[in-house]
Amino acid sequence: MLPLPRHLAGLPGRRLALVIALTAVVAGLASAGGETGGAAATPVRAPALRVPALRASLGRAPFLAATGFPSRSASAGAACTGVAGLVCSDVVVPLDRSGRFPGTITLHVESLPAEGAERGVMMLVAGGPGQGSAAVFDIGNKDNAQLYRALFPGYRIVAFDNRGTGKSGLLVCPGLQQATSFVGQDALVAGCAASIGPGRDFYSTHDHADDTDAVRQALGVDKIAIWGTSYGTKLALAYALAYPTHVERLLLDSVLPTDYPDPYEANVLHDMTLALSNYCGASACRAATPNLTADVAAVANAVARTPARGVVRQANGSSRKDRMDGLDMLSIVVDSDLNPGLAALLPAATHAARAGNMSPLLRLHELDAGSEVTSAEELSVGLNAATSCADGHFPWDATTPIADRPARLQTAVSALPAGALGPFGSWAAGLGTASFCLKWPSTVAPTPPLGAGPLPDVPVLALSGGYDMRTPTSSARAVVAGFPHGQVLVVPAIGHSVIGADPSFCAIRAVRSWIDNLKVPASCARPSFIIPPIGAYPPATSSSRIAAPRATLLLAGRTIREAEAMWLAETLASGAPVGGLTSGRLTVEAGRSIRLDRYGIASGVELSGRLHAVGGSLPMSFEGALTVTGARAAHGTVRLKGGVLSGTLGGARVP
Repeated sequence: MLPLPRHLAGLPGRRLALVIALTAVVAGLASAGGETGGAAATPVRAPALRVPALRASLGRAPFLAATGFPSRSASAGAACTGVAGLVCSDVVVPLDRSGRFPGTITLHVESLPAEGAERGVMMLVAGGPGQGSAAVFDIGNKDNAQLYRALFPGYRIVAFDNRGTGKSGLLVCPGLQQATSFVGQDALVAGCAASIGPGRDFYSTHDHADDTDAVRQALGVDKIAIWGTSYGTKLALAYALAYPTHVERLLLDSVLPTDYPDPYEANVLHDMTLALSNYCGASACRAATPNLTADVAAVANAVARTPARGVVRQANGSSRKDRMDGLDMLSIVVDSDLNPGLAALLPAATHAARAGNMSPLLRLHELDAGSEVTSAEELSVGLNAATSCADGHFPWDATTPIADRPARLQTAVSALPAGALGPFGSWAAGLGTASFCLKWPSTVAPTPPLGAGPLPDVPVLALSGGYDMRTPTSSARAVVAGFPHGQVLVVPAIGHSVIGADPSFCAIRAVRSWIDNLKVPASCARPSFIIPPIGAYPPATSSSRIAAPRATLLLAGRTIREAEAMWLAETLASGAPVGGLTSGRLTVEAGRSIRLDRYGIASGVELSGRLHAVGGSLPMSFEGALTVTGARAAHGTVRLKGGVLSGTLGGARVP
């Protein structure tokens, strides 16, 4: 998929951060006994991991204000497929509430009744923009319903597909949906706008907020609680500004303020070094690099000047040419906050690139680009563009000819103060919505401003990951400052979409405590990595000398640790087999297993066999027997068990 303005990019299910198996999450909540799960709480042993049942989201937005056109439930009370009691209905709203442009949109709404006496309504809001909340949260799924009811006891759970997403008039722009490069994005965005037509003006966050209130009215309730994730937090805040008397409480996960995104991604770029430092902590990345933030800045600025080119080995043994520029590099970094496997590989790959070996980083670029291709049902890039470009604060106005916009943009970027884009050059502003929307037509009717407020004085909990690249913690703190009864919970080293990414249960327990009006900590203990950052890649060599048994064992160990991280990265990406850096391939198998076929990251050292995840603690632990071959290896077999690698290589027992 085309690199969207990254801090808003939505998440299909396979790319969500891993969550803990549902039954264990619920058990963890039950065992919490009202505790907050903060730093002093007893750690919970993490169970088996899987691609999340919880399909939380990320996002971008749209909205307007209801006037004289009452919404209605077209199929109120209709049963739909899923967990017992799930009700599906349609709420019909005008495309344009001003009445100047004809047409309606039918919003698909799903509602799951509370168990026992109803305490209120919790509306789940996905992100993107472009993700349909009903589709993403999938409240009809038994496991999901169990989690949501455990998190929000006594609440009716509601989710609806926003206009332009899912089953609510899905917008589809095939070319934009499948694109994987920044190059030519302006033309694809323009083509998308043309294909949607004049109705594209009515997909702003203002429109979405008004639709949200139409659904509230159709539900027949006076107040709603809202759980928003990423762009969903912007929409929740926009709703609170427009309809403050109808808000009961707000849960904001990965917070995007209503006056964002910054058109140049200045806040994201400025805070990126803080997030990178938070991920590494005092020593986690030491085996890969002495300074990840310096490596990222150096490599990104270098490939912005001269794009890197090379070949990436494929799983079938062939090679594919690849090109990576500065924006591509930043996209890898930003996307690593949704993929802990990619994050584990990033420090070593970036350090290798800074030292002149681009192969590991080019391989990550290809993996990341492949993971970006999604269906419109998962995330509508057309809706994403319509909302982002309607909401944007750009250095041009509606009267500026499209041909004049590039010059206006360049002037605005040149006028930014020193350091506004962090350690990156002015080229990095191309990551933002201003570049993305450069050729999107101006609206015929100006997008109405968001509601004037004031914000309601209600309970607010904002969750922020210390490794969140797209919605920095500074945004959460700024938003919560506007609520007298607001608080921020920071989870160190965790990326975007905290509830779905935190394997320590701290965030989930805090949410449950907050719902019960109990104390919530300001921060969590640093969670264990799912897979820790790998060590440095072995240096390239032209030597044909066979490595000694102990040296071969060390290289085999480094290959295994890299394979574990690549397995996690690919599990959260496309799930397809991936070529080894120097030889062979890795295949993601069922049951948390990895198959290696002559897989290598060091020339002449190849591993074959299977590794299986064992136990339920973190970091994940693998066991298995592998055959070691290759022109530079001491041949033999090794076994990984209990974290110890041993075997017979070159006829000798090692270690």
